[in-house]
Amino acid sequence: MSRDEGDGLRHISELDKLVHEPARLAIMAQLYIVRSADFLFLLPQTGLTTGNLSRHISKLEEAGYVKVEKEFVNKKPHTIIQLTEEGRAVFREYIETMKDIMKELSGST
Repeated sequence: MSRDEGDGLRHISELDKLVHEPARLAIMAQLYIVRSADFLFLLPQTGLTTGNLSRHISKLEEAGYVKVEKEFVNKKPHTIIQLTEEGRAVFREYIETMKDIMKELSGST
């Protein structure tokens, strides 16, 4: 492989590692599509346990990628999660970077 052929894969190093983790990628992809979702909706959509989902949402919240709103409905906790503007922009960039990687790997650059 020549140096030029390998240079195209530099996009891999540009991936946001926080988003690229499979569980967080699933969360962000769901939120990108539906705009906002409650915690109970995300459980089956992501296939995560409550503890894992909570931990990954916390990491995304710490990064400023998601906003978490907690309230009570009929005396039961209700948690709504949505992407922030920054999170939406980061996810769009992630998608574009993945497209570039796939083009490079398929040789259609």
